[in-house]
Amino acid sequence: MGNKLTSHLWQEYALIDSGNQFKLERFGNTYLKRPEPQAVWQPKLSDSKWAELASASFQRKKTNEEDGNWQVKNGVKDRWVINYKSANLNLNFRLGLTSFKHVGLFPEQAENWEFIYAQVKKCKSENPKVLNLFAYTGGASLAAKAAGADVVHVDSIKPVVTWAKENMELSGLDGIRWVVEDAMKFVKREVKRGTKYSGIILDPPAYGRGPDGEKWIMEDKINEMMACCAQLLLPNDSFLVLNLYSMGLSSLIADSLVESHFTEIKEKEFGELYFADEANRNLPLGTYFRFIR
Repeated sequence: MGNKLTSHLWQEYALIDSGNQFKLERFGNTYLKRPEPQAVWQPKLSDSKWAELASASFQRKKTNEEDGNWQVKNGVKDRWVINYKSANLNLNFRLGLTSFKHVGLFPEQAENWEFIYAQVKKCKSENPKVLNLFAYTGGASLAAKAAGADVVHVDSIKPVVTWAKENMELSGLDGIRWVVEDAMKFVKREVKRGTKYSGIILDPPAYGRGPDGEKWIMEDKINEMMACCAQLLLPNDSFLVLNLYSMGLSSLIADSLVESHFTEIKEKEFGELYFADEANRNLPLGTYFRFIR
């Protein structure tokens, strides 16, 4: 069920190889080896080739699987910038080696950036308002802003919002509204205010904490979150993008969740985000759901 969605537009990102629960990726001229639980097959390249290519390798701590350390080769920078360029977008992202294996970018989201840009351009209203929740380092926010939207970017972690602002400046954009707050608190307040948006983007984590210790657990909170978003999204000339990264969450769940709260959907699309490695094995990287109305 659903569609497979990948981006063929990247010049500065590639999935080189995958297997043994790891992936070997190229970000610009930097090659990274990172854990990937879903890559359960045998790698195409040898261990020695991985070791030769990898500029940095992430190893989880035995005492805490959510934390780890990077083994970095001499001369490799722990921060660098890569570019995403298409017919519509020209975005720059500052990357960095974090203790949680992330680098500040989810390249598989590029197809959603293109969708967001196209939908903002199609909006009939001037400066359509777009809300990006759990917005991380802002790829979707930049795409919406590049298309001319009035963007509200919400994330609970201040350093991440600062990182997103840096990406905005690197991309030659400005004017995004930055909000450091628990996403649920924010949308509930927006509902009370009667605020309306032309587009809503959500990238909710499996687990998370707000700036004041608010607890987010996907399975417990996502239904309430979508109910609030249904009140915030304009009834027509609008769009929604939902990403689910939790392992085991089917895109059918996203479909049923959205259908239970939103009406008058004109077009919808849902399925898996993925990249194919150079041996043409498809590595799933989360599920997506998006619609227009």
